[in-house]
Amino acid sequence: MGGTKKKILDAALALFAERGYANVYVAQIADAVGIKAPSLYKHYKSKQEIFGAILAELKSSYDRQAAALRMNGNDAMADARMFSAASEEELVKTGMGLFTFFLHDDYARNCRRMMTVEQFRDPELAQLLSRQYADDPLAYQSAMFAYLGSTGALRQYDPDVMALQFYAPIHMLLSLCDRHPEREGEVTALLEKHIRQFSSIYAKEVR
Repeated sequence: MGGTKKKILDAALALFAERGYANVYVAQIADAVGIKAPSLYKHYKSKQEIFGAILAELKSSYDRQAAALRMNGNDAMADARMFSAASEEELVKTGMGLFTFFLHDDYARNCRRMMTVEQFRDPELAQLLSRQYADDPLAYQSAMFAYLGSTGALRQYDPDVMALQFYAPIHMLLSLCDRHPEREGEVTALLEKHIRQFSSIYAKEVR
């Protein structure tokens, strides 16, 4: 995506992250792009359509990052088969790569900030935040750990608890970096230790 449509999405998301979704109007988005509102409506029919396009762009960006890390990113079973043969170094590289994506990608970062601001005012955005940063990651990882336990690649424990043990610190560290970006070096060092220790606890054999 390029040209005016991309400029509209970029400007809208920056405004949403700064002011909250409810406090931004189409005319303000048009002003930020340097066009008039009628011109904006030639590309998107409403603010809701702009928001939908932002989420689609976020999904595309995530899929590209997952592919760069040789993951499917959406199919837990496909990724579980890949991780079953991965070394600890490969696990660390993948985990750090995904963390860096969510921390630095403009769409991922600003969507997260917007939903964090709006979660107390907009029930739909609160549900979207919970789904994207709690329910879906936990379900995805639980399915992976269940498969890896059943094949003997990992020790067989409750996969829901394993998913929580793995993901909750990552989510906390991501939130910490959102508030204190100057602590990124400290946080990523701790994240690497977390991934290595989790692997050593649950791996049946030395990778």
